[in-house]
Amino acid sequence: MTTGSLGLRSSGSYGSLQQQQFQNSATTPPVPPRKPPKMFKEKEGMFLWICKFAPRKKVGMLLICAVSAAVFLWVLYVGKAGGGDTPELNISMTSGVFPPDTGQIRRIDLIEQNDFGQIASIESPPPPPPAYFKGYTLPPGNPCEGFTLPPPPADKKRTGPRPCPVCYLPVEQAIALMPDAPSFSPGVSSLTYIHEENLSKSEFGGSEFGGYPSLKQRTDSYDIRESMSVHCGFVRGARPGHQTGFDIDDSNFLAMESCRGVVVASAIFGAFDLIRQPRNISEYAKANVCFYMFVDEETESFMRNSSELDNNMRVGLWRIVVVHNLPYNDPRRNGKVPKLLLHRLFPNARYSLWLDAKLELVVDPYQILERFLWRKNASFAISRHYRRFDVFVEAEANKAASKFDNASIDFQVDFYKKEGLTPYTRAKLPITSDVPEGCVIVKEHIPISNLFTCLWFNEVDRFTPRDQISFAIVRDKIREKTNWTLNMFLDCERRNFVVQGYHRDVLERWPSPPPPGAIAVVHPPPPVIVAAQPNVSTLSFVTSPVKKIPTKRGRERRSKRHRKVIPGS
Repeated sequence: MTTGSLGLRSSGSYGSLQQQQFQNSATTPPVPPRKPPKMFKEKEGMFLWICKFAPRKKVGMLLICAVSAAVFLWVLYVGKAGGGDTPELNISMTSGVFPPDTGQIRRIDLIEQNDFGQIASIESPPPPPPAYFKGYTLPPGNPCEGFTLPPPPADKKRTGPRPCPVCYLPVEQAIALMPDAPSFSPGVSSLTYIHEENLSKSEFGGSEFGGYPSLKQRTDSYDIRESMSVHCGFVRGARPGHQTGFDIDDSNFLAMESCRGVVVASAIFGAFDLIRQPRNISEYAKANVCFYMFVDEETESFMRNSSELDNNMRVGLWRIVVVHNLPYNDPRRNGKVPKLLLHRLFPNARYSLWLDAKLELVVDPYQILERFLWRKNASFAISRHYRRFDVFVEAEANKAASKFDNASIDFQVDFYKKEGLTPYTRAKLPITSDVPEGCVIVKEHIPISNLFTCLWFNEVDRFTPRDQISFAIVRDKIREKTNWTLNMFLDCERRNFVVQGYHRDVLERWPSPPPPGAIAVVHPPPPVIVAAQPNVSTLSFVTSPVKKIPTKRGRERRSKRHRKVIPGS
């Protein structure tokens, strides 16, 4: 074996052609033989070294093991790079490396596909879509799964509104079913609120607290979009409750911001009601639900004088929050601020339950949320009026009861008529009523339900505070642009979890009940005073009334009166 022969291939067309040219051309200088590559020399030397020192019988086995190891490493590398079932790709690693101990690629600039010759950049995978609560169904056999209302009682003497049975899950099951994700907000996903310092009055209605939105701004607020900015009270000031009207101390506001679960709220302004303590509340709810009662300075003074309020600013479960610089002169209108704008006062709360102060809560809040929101897959629930279903009938009832100025009610109703509000008929089904009983509101704080209460408050701020009149127009305008629906449940179901009481002025006119164990005293009828008459002593006297016993008219009396007289007898 010569050096030249090592540089040429011993077989094949290329080697034969080269040798033929070298033999036939006498004048052409011989082509110098190709030098063997360095790598080939190293491999040949290594091969000869292995053959020299290894026994001949074991050389084949050694080669088989080496080839098997190489194939195994190649398969392992291809499996990691391509994922095992992807087409073969040529990966160009221009500036990326595999960091030690992580097994992850820091950067892959280009991927060249053999089949198409296209170059595509590797990007980070898109974030997963947000998870939303989509409701649930109760398992088969659950007592509440097929629960239906029983027929009304047959007592014809009792014709007024009354409670009806409601199937609640046990508190532990209701707490376990609390959604981990918020409900989907159709139509709007981002909601912000307008902040203005320089205000100018609108065409009619409104207030500084509400920001005097113009009619054009009102129309724009009903144009539902993914991202919206609307008037929603607290227009002035850096944040709600701070130099905006309806001002709250910083200590209370910080505590309200820390409420991140469920809030139960009520309000008393003008010392109009007495505080009623919730009953049947679980220990879990007592520890995790925020109970807040908003009062004005007049109510705070009344509570301190009646020894209900101490220095801890708590009355039972209620934490008392004193509100300063009220935006309205009417206590009922001031009460609409926490009623409809709880999502602004509690910006981090997930759910809220509003109760008018005349109501006493008698069911655990988690059971109410499960029954009227989660089980129905709803984000807003309110009971319908027990008697009236039509806005126009409700307006006439408000006028008859002198709830507000009649001219203002007529102006509001006429305005809504021009916008297309019609009387309620069965053609509006599945809508069951246009008139709510607004003393209870169950709500999830998501953009669409927050938008609804903001626009509802703007109607109350612009027109009359009778929120039953403005409810339907706001609901219908939102439903025109989205598929959002709310749960209007029966009024008798509302009366199942709240007990309605009387206002303070009515209770104070009632006599106080006797202490327990006292014997009831039955007083005799009042005496009759007979005045002096002529020819009678001038001294008056007191006598008891004598009941005249009617004489018995029988045969004896008639026989005596008509007895026949015999002569000579």
